[in-house]
Amino acid sequence: MYPAPSHCPVCHEELRVARMVCPQCGTAIEGQFALSRLAALTPEQADFVELFLRCEGKLNRVQEELGLSYPTVRSRLEEVIRALGYEVREEREEAAGRRLEILQRLARREITAEEALRML
Repeated sequence: MYPAPSHCPVCHEELRVARMVCPQCGTAIEGQFALSRLAALTPEQADFVELFLRCEGKLNRVQEELGLSYPTVRSRLEEVIRALGYEVREEREEAAGRRLEILQRLARREITAEEALRML
């Protein structure tokens, strides 16, 4: 069996499963079924997730298994997090810091409410 593709090779949109078949009895179900977020990962990302889980989420063990530097392993984890549709914590914290700075500037009347809204 081949791994199911997650994106159309022509337009690159996300694919949907249209038919499912039981290998035991041959029963088939047709419709439109969404793939899970994990199914949308590239094969390399899925392999990384499997290794990450096998290493019980310990990046230093993943680092040893792959023979890569810690920053490289961390970068691959962040890539998977983004591919699953989530923000990386540092990005959320940076965004929160920027919002706080904008609101503080607004409170000090350094910028107008319209400028603050635009910046936010």
